[in-house]
Amino acid sequence: QVQLVESGGGLVQPGGSLRLSCTASGSIFTFNTMGWYRQAPGKQRELVARIRSDGTTNYADSVKGRFTISRDNAKNTVYLQMNSLKPDDTAVYYCNLNQWAGDYWGQGIQVAVSS
Repeated sequence: QVQLVESGGGLVQPGGSLRLSCTASGSIFTFNTMGWYRQAPGKQRELVARIRSDGTTNYADSVKGRFTISRDNAKNTVYLQMNSLKPDDTAVYYCNLNQWAGDYWGQGIQVAVSS
């Protein structure tokens, strides 16, 4: 079993920054992909960014150049640095870990961008 605990969300003004963190515990395998997804009210959950255990990254076009995903394998932790935030970034952000044994989700954390 795997548990994911997210932190770092909140309310920020447009143009501001936030840093999300997600720490995984339990049966974590060496080769995995960790990532962040988000779901805004009335919309489907969408990929924001993901990073493989070898450091390879993927980003949604809407966040390229503004968000940076990184990970600390020793701590089983993934980070999402979000800069130049826009109101359209408002959503519940979910941490995800995908490994051969399964697909796991955090409980979600609210990010609100508003003046």
